[in-house]
Amino acid sequence: MLNSIRTMLRKKPSGPRAATPPGTRFYAIGDIHGCDGLFAALIDAIEADDAEAPSAQTTVVLLGDLVDRGPDSAQVIDRARKWGKKRTVRYLAGNHEEMFLESFDDLNVLRHFLKHGGRETILSYGMEKREYNRLELDELQQRMHALVPRKHRDFLAGFEEMIQAGDYAFVHAGIEPTRALDDQARKDLLWIRERFLGHSAPFEKIIVHGHTIFEDVDTRPNRIGVDTGAYRHGRLTALVLEGETRRYIQASERPGKDRAIAIEKWDDTP
Repeated sequence: MLNSIRTMLRKKPSGPRAATPPGTRFYAIGDIHGCDGLFAALIDAIEADDAEAPSAQTTVVLLGDLVDRGPDSAQVIDRARKWGKKRTVRYLAGNHEEMFLESFDDLNVLRHFLKHGGRETILSYGMEKREYNRLELDELQQRMHALVPRKHRDFLAGFEEMIQAGDYAFVHAGIEPTRALDDQARKDLLWIRERFLGHSAPFEKIIVHGHTIFEDVDTRPNRIGVDTGAYRHGRLTALVLEGETRRYIQASERPGKDRAIAIEKWDDTP
């Protein structure tokens, strides 16, 4: 029923369909935010989907905000690194990665980071709550240097700002509508919201982004938002782009004590 509703509400294209380069397949995953169980389930679903599909040059794009808010940021980083050793995975920088990295050297950023899910990230590296609660801010910053492996910090610092493929561009937050794709500022790519979301005119390419949570995928003629609130709604979504087709794979937590994870797939080709 849900898939039928999505199909009925879909707007018909008024011009040529957007497409990825011939022979390619892209899986773009929204904000994970420390939800390792959902991430692991979605990885398994993507691997199975790719194995069943015709041969293609497959690329996975993580749209940023791997960390904060959810309980398992350290585990998500480990899993993302290991996945990238097995297949082509490209990683986009999110505003939460930026806050995390800058908090190691800037106490003001650390204070801001802790108010936006940073506490959960630090605890995921094995710090006890009792220790966290007794440390002063500068003491906590010192402990972070010892707790967080340098390989994790270097990994996050190497994330990209934008990826372009055919008629699509992948970014974390969005783009500044008044500037060309090749002239975007990092701050906008990682932090922009209202100016981008409220822009209805076409961009140079269809922008695939995360950053702003929607209860369901937000598909517009000029952009596709795939942050479906892993930590808030228990749903982690991947947009699958291949040629002119668009599909989705979603891992979602089911109500109940066991918090079982279900996988849903649907087609949304324009």
